[in-house]
Amino acid sequence: MYLGIDVGGTKTLIAVLDNRGVITESLKFPTPEKYRDWIKQLAQAVASLSTREFIACGVGVPGRVNRDTGIGLDMGNLPWEDVPIRDDVKKLLHCPVIVDNDANLAGLSEAMVLKKEYDRVLYITISTGIGTGIISNQVIDPAFADSEGGQMILEHHGRFLQWEEFASGRAIVARFGKKARDITDAATWKIIAKDIATGLIDLIAMIQPEVIVLGGSIGTYYDRYAAYLHSSLERYKNPLVPIPPIVQASRPEQAVVYGCYDLAKSAYGKNH
Repeated sequence: MYLGIDVGGTKTLIAVLDNRGVITESLKFPTPEKYRDWIKQLAQAVASLSTREFIACGVGVPGRVNRDTGIGLDMGNLPWEDVPIRDDVKKLLHCPVIVDNDANLAGLSEAMVLKKEYDRVLYITISTGIGTGIISNQVIDPAFADSEGGQMILEHHGRFLQWEEFASGRAIVARFGKKARDITDAATWKIIAKDIATGLIDLIAMIQPEVIVLGGSIGTYYDRYAAYLHSSLERYKNPLVPIPPIVQASRPEQAVVYGCYDLAKSAYGKNH
């Protein structure tokens, strides 16, 4: 068995997966503000699982990671800095632990689903903020492992802003006073689609993906703005920057824990 841990800004999801990557049990708990409180909560959650022995564990965190030491350097929406996640989780589980950025892991998960069709996948999660993961041949691309697409500086209405400052879920609520699930009018979705396209075309030009996967809470409502997004992107198309297919994430709520499994198994599961 493998354990996947998705550390979110508001909640943590843990899932037990068998050798084929099937989730056999899972649970959630609110992510505490203090890291040490999170470790205690994690210990309690693990103790409640029916499975206690794992081949390996993958942990997805919302920020930057030192992959050599397993230390979480900066956790974005969480006030954690330089936290020894790998070693602390290893002490708790008594198995190998590997840690990476959550968008990378979600992208890895979606790339594995699409591996028969595409080798180069750009995954974008649009939720509170915007995160990106670039996967090449079912491996997190080391050249882009620390990329933060949401932090790109773009011109928007005469101002230079980070992409997520005007295209994220947080920005949508601030601008329109509604969450994505409550937006039904075409005019608003056209504006949102244009703002997403503004950053997306730069990523397409730089990365040249074969497919784009949209995840996160805004990705969940892709059908509401897909036509407007394609229309906006077509305006930028030229022979050097072809627009790839865009698909909705197949497992948006559990993509990170599936990616935790994929990464942990690739690192530690070859002999099992």
